[in-house]
Amino acid sequence: MAAAAALSLSSPPCLSSSASSSSSVQQQQRFTLRIPSLNLRSSTRPHRSSIKALSSPTPSLTQDDLKKLAADKAVEYVRSGMVLGLGTGSTAAFVVAKLGELLKSGQLKDIVGVPTSKRTQEQAASLGIPLSVLDDHPKLDLAIDGADEVDPNLDLVKGRGGALLREKMVEAASDKFVVVVDDSKLVTGLGGSGLAMPVEVVQFCWKYNLVRLQELFNAEGCEAKLRLDGGKPYVTDNMNYIVDLYFKTPIKDSEAAGREISTLEGVVEHGLFLGMTTAVIIAGKEGVSVKAK
Repeated sequence: MAAAAALSLSSPPCLSSSASSSSSVQQQQRFTLRIPSLNLRSSTRPHRSSIKALSSPTPSLTQDDLKKLAADKAVEYVRSGMVLGLGTGSTAAFVVAKLGELLKSGQLKDIVGVPTSKRTQEQAASLGIPLSVLDDHPKLDLAIDGADEVDPNLDLVKGRGGALLREKMVEAASDKFVVVVDDSKLVTGLGGSGLAMPVEVVQFCWKYNLVRLQELFNAEGCEAKLRLDGGKPYVTDNMNYIVDLYFKTPIKDSEAAGREISTLEGVVEHGLFLGMTTAVIIAGKEGVSVKAK
């Protein structure tokens, strides 16, 4: 295979030469962004910038409309010849659908996708996207995925869709990691939404680890629950269970929390994605914005 294409997030090219002839509705949904040069995983926390898209407020858009807008903007960063990490979840599904559309039209060529779940694999295969695995492509150019929470440092909670282990493996192997969300996913601190922060555990003695996770965060008012599916334990693609942690207040020190969780024997992975994000594309009622490190 030819060498993977180099990625620059400085200014994504237009992927469709026919955009200028779109209808007036499409023109209202086209956004012009000036995006700063991005540097992944620096040792210190750099200044973050937010750039508002040049678009008119669109209060009639649904949450799915916003997710699609963010997904379409993220796909503009993709170049022909890239090896891509394909995320999991409702927003990532819009990304995969757009990639399939661009491949079919010939606007993208020779891309390879590394899926983060069986359902993403099935969707991508149905759209004719060539697929591979980390064994054959240990270095990826770009991963695009959604997130359940995004804090001001661009750290994330992910995995409410159950794919956190494969997501973290693929996205950690990617040179750049672009996150696509609607503005409902923004929080002041991780765990601040009051929704689940997942921890994947082995099935063996899962209750033992649930109790240990509960005790680990008792001071934070955390409640640990086994994730169920139709009254039975939810089973991940890796044949593990998930213990969901519900915090009453945001996690005070997410890095310390991640370290403590990882020390527990039988814990496979947790849903704190820290220091991994290159940029977050956010769709809201006022348009699309980008926060970048």
